[in-house]
Amino acid sequence: MPDETTIYDDLGVPTVVNATGTKTRISGSLMREEAADAMRDASRSFVRISDLQQRASELVAEATGADAGYVTSGASAALSMAAAACLAGDDLEAMARLPDTEGLADEIVMPRTHRNGYDHALRLPGATIVDVGTNDSHLGTGAENVEPWEIEAAITDETAAVAYMAKPYTRPPLETVCEIAHDHEVPVIVDAAAELPPAANLSRFLEQGADLVAFSGGKAIRGPQSTGILAGDEELITSVARQHLDVHAAEAVYDPPAELVVPDELPGVPRQGIGRSMKVGKEELVGLIRALELFLEEDHDARLREYHERARRLEAGLADVPGLETRLEGGDKTDAVTRVAATVDPDRAATDATALVGSLRRETPRVFVGADRLDDDEFTIDPMCLTDDEADYVVDRIRATLS
Repeated sequence: MPDETTIYDDLGVPTVVNATGTKTRISGSLMREEAADAMRDASRSFVRISDLQQRASELVAEATGADAGYVTSGASAALSMAAAACLAGDDLEAMARLPDTEGLADEIVMPRTHRNGYDHALRLPGATIVDVGTNDSHLGTGAENVEPWEIEAAITDETAAVAYMAKPYTRPPLETVCEIAHDHEVPVIVDAAAELPPAANLSRFLEQGADLVAFSGGKAIRGPQSTGILAGDEELITSVARQHLDVHAAEAVYDPPAELVVPDELPGVPRQGIGRSMKVGKEELVGLIRALELFLEEDHDARLREYHERARRLEAGLADVPGLETRLEGGDKTDAVTRVAATVDPDRAATDATALVGSLRRETPRVFVGADRLDDDEFTIDPMCLTDDEADYVVDRIRATLS
């Protein structure tokens, strides 16, 4: 790899060779230069944030096929604001009270196997998550983890929403969950933070019936790391805007964008909502807008072919390492990026997968490979955030450590 001095060298902070994908903990992806330029331009003028959010809403709607959209401070904030909208609706008094949900329908039904550490975002506005189903399939009993009837049985008068974690393998199918929820007039929130690519997912989950879908702006879109997108139902997005924007204003001069906030339907000026601590600056808004425009213009098939070829190059470079077996996975319609999955035989290699991953992370530069399967002595290599030179470096470091 080229030996270049960076701002992180000046700060004494080690950089990372990212072979694990767009993980927030290692700063997501690399922001597009054009987005960074747009952020610098945005920093030179004042603008009313609600006007900018209104324009962003239009652009997100165009990109996703949604009724409306909104830019948030990350996908986690998008989930929190989605939950807040489902809890409070158009009730200003309820908005002012959140996370106090007394007297409100405040339950969010969620399949047990969709539960994850990130669903804390749904609970932040005051919601209670109701688990549905079992872990039977994972335990090898032959049964499904969650049956559709279990979701329907869990929906009551206290249900504010159904939450769904979008992954290629999650079940029941989203269309089925949406049909059940909508039969009971309950909205569905989809966490699709990392589900780009494929680019078709920008609209797929909405087409399958979801009411609100959250995406990260700092992963495949390559916008500012601290941005997210919420796309979906116009009335729910209006509730998000009312609870998110800085609305400290005298009623006589309260004049937000009519298409986004719909002030004519309000009895007065909203209080500062639960979203106030999740504000998005003009620079992040403009950077995300520019990055999304460029993402839509990309040749996504060519990009996926590039990832596939890099994954093949990585696998070939590791083919003859003693005690290491590799295979390619992904690269299909829903799991679009081809990755290398590697299994370490600690009896034949110099170390095991856990020690390998830990050792790589302590180097300078730090090398991060995927570590979600260490219990099976497996690690993964994701080509999305690597250059070819970095891919060669990763191969060299793995070979050296295992030898």
